[in-house]
Amino acid sequence: MKLLSALASATALFVFCAGAANAQACKSPVPDSALVKKGTLTMSVNPTLPPMQFVDQTGALKGMRVELGEAIAKRLCLTPEYVRIEFSAMIPGLQAGRWDVINTGIFYTEERAKLMQMLIYEDQAISISTAKGNPLKITKPDDLSGKSIGVELGGFEERKARELDKQLTDKGMKGMTIRTFENFAMAFQALRAGQVEVALSIDSTGAEYQKRGDFERVLHGLFPTPVALAARNKDLAAAMAKVMNDMKSDGSFQKLFDQYGVKAVDGAVSVKGPAG
Repeated sequence: MKLLSALASATALFVFCAGAANAQACKSPVPDSALVKKGTLTMSVNPTLPPMQFVDQTGALKGMRVELGEAIAKRLCLTPEYVRIEFSAMIPGLQAGRWDVINTGIFYTEERAKLMQMLIYEDQAISISTAKGNPLKITKPDDLSGKSIGVELGGFEERKARELDKQLTDKGMKGMTIRTFENFAMAFQALRAGQVEVALSIDSTGAEYQKRGDFERVLHGLFPTPVALAARNKDLAAAMAKVMNDMKSDGSFQKLFDQYGVKAVDGAVSVKGPAG
């Protein structure tokens, strides 16, 4: 009995020492001063865009971007932590130091690159979805004339909805009635309830809802624009870019994208942002 107890103690000591050694071996290249919380990569996410980011039936965060964030954190020897919040609060929250990274597939624009460090990694575009069977017979952007459209408040997608509206009115056609919602899930709920006639989202989400049989994606590939991760700290952004390029080199990056049927940007991931 004493022999068994001694063996158990020795085994426990070995496991403890091995774990401590592994923890010491995995030293993050990111200085604590570059993080909101020591040893943690804190990311904001708006989980209303399946299959890219969503909450499953158990309440767990799922999706390609969630997995990408976790993989980056692991390679940086950091613990991933997500803050679920509406998109409209993400950029102000990043600037205020509430999180380290915006991981919600934020569309890249030169204006945004003046505010934060942006790492372009994914190609996306805009889709228009409507009720199953396409009862409105929408086959081209002009068919949106006079229609009511639901879109998330405050983002690239709302801007593009207003551009579509201007294109229509510039042609002398009736514009759209644009209704904004706190997130895309609410916009699609409004479409389901008949409160709007169409909903605007990213291509991946429009395709996912059609695959589920919930709605019909009638237009896609509109306004193709790359999306990015956005960081508040330049050192952190540089470390993340290195990790993402390492993932490209070893094939894990493309494997993840292929799993979700999403196109990664060509070439290396680089940082675009203010010098300071």
